[in-house]
Amino acid sequence: MSAVRERRERERAARHQLIVAAARELAEAEGWEAVTTRRLAERVEYSQPVLYSHFSGKDAIVRAVAIDGFGRLGAHLHHARTATPWRREALRAACRAYLEFASKRPALYQAMFVMPTDLKFAHAETPPELRAAFDEFVSCFRPDNARRELFAEVIWSALHGIAVLSESGRIPPDSEEERLDFLITQLADTPSSG
Repeated sequence: MSAVRERRERERAARHQLIVAAARELAEAEGWEAVTTRRLAERVEYSQPVLYSHFSGKDAIVRAVAIDGFGRLGAHLHHARTATPWRREALRAACRAYLEFASKRPALYQAMFVMPTDLKFAHAETPPELRAAFDEFVSCFRPDNARRELFAEVIWSALHGIAVLSESGRIPPDSEEERLDFLITQLADTPSSG
């Protein structure tokens, strides 16, 4: 590959990341309804045709933001999980980190889990960022636990429910630790999980 072509590819990748970051920041500041191709073009100082050369429209932008979000979530979960050598405490730390991420980054969380995208979970086409984030929960359970993926799915599903219900005010936030204790006790104390 020529040096000119490599430079163009690096520039294209940098533009792509700039657009994704601008969309995420705009959504976090003003909500997803504020994210339009016109507003993004102004914010990144490129024309709308340049934006469309990267993304076919808002749905594609939301998808890219979601994938980027899963990369961020995976890194956040990994840091929390590996900060303690004890498996049960690692699970608690990962659960707390998940809920913290959801509450501190609601617009990003919304792109990842609430807004419609064509992202597939548990599928051959699952982007590696999604799988890596999920694997942080899988890693909280012993490798000899044949049901560790199921346990991770249940944990993730319950945490998602807690995050969405808390964000909408449908469950009181002051009971979060009690919910985590219940969830972790139910799964961590199950035979073959610890």
